[in-house]
Amino acid sequence: MNELGKQTPFKPITGQTFKFRCHKEITCFTKCCANLNLVLTPYDILRLKNRLDISSDEFLDRYAETNIDKHPRFPMMTLKMNQDQNGRCPFVSTTGCDIYEDRPGACRIYPLGRAAMKVNKEKDAREKYFIVQEEHCLGFEEDRIWSVKEWVASEGVSGYNAINDRWLEIISSPKSLGKKEEIPRKIQMFSMASYNLDKFRAFLFQSRFFSLFEVPQDLKEKLRSDDVALMLFSFDWLKFSLFGEKTLQMKS
Repeated sequence: MNELGKQTPFKPITGQTFKFRCHKEITCFTKCCANLNLVLTPYDILRLKNRLDISSDEFLDRYAETNIDKHPRFPMMTLKMNQDQNGRCPFVSTTGCDIYEDRPGACRIYPLGRAAMKVNKEKDAREKYFIVQEEHCLGFEEDRIWSVKEWVASEGVSGYNAINDRWLEIISSPKSLGKKEEIPRKIQMFSMASYNLDKFRAFLFQSRFFSLFEVPQDLKEKLRSDDVALMLFSFDWLKFSLFGEKTLQMKS
């Protein structure tokens, strides 16, 4: 899921530490921010659209592309690169990343990669970290030594992983989507609830949803304005609507 998309050499982390430092004076600064095939998670999109103060629709139209080759069942969103010679990230300038505090999880964790699998009913994802050592990157020649734990903490990765792993349960589920004729509708629901929180909120509040499902009043009010709460609720809805899991209760 944390994919930078190029043909990069993945190397194990030996001795539980690695050397790396990126800074504006290094000659390769921002070279890693071009020609990316970067998968955006729902939380990435939420953070970016809120940072830019635009709607979900506008963000998806301007900055995202639907990719059906990244997953065997579900469409993935990838970041749309600039249509210039270098194919640079739209959020990178000569001074660096303009949305650094809200950069996607794959950028945040770089130069590490994370392979994760969420097994049903297990609290935490099974994970393994590795080095993504690209030829152009001179950061590995710097003298700063990190442990994986230190790097993850310094870059704010854990908060992203905690939310993304809830979504990982859905896209890695082995459960059937049901009858063939139902699948197109379910894929549409997946796309809306995963990537377009504005439409998902409208789906909840402008339909008979709350007359059909048991949702505590305090949670209902929270869903009106709290985007993270809404996103976590959307994951429960997807488990219910896609796979029939008992994550929501219908009214009798």
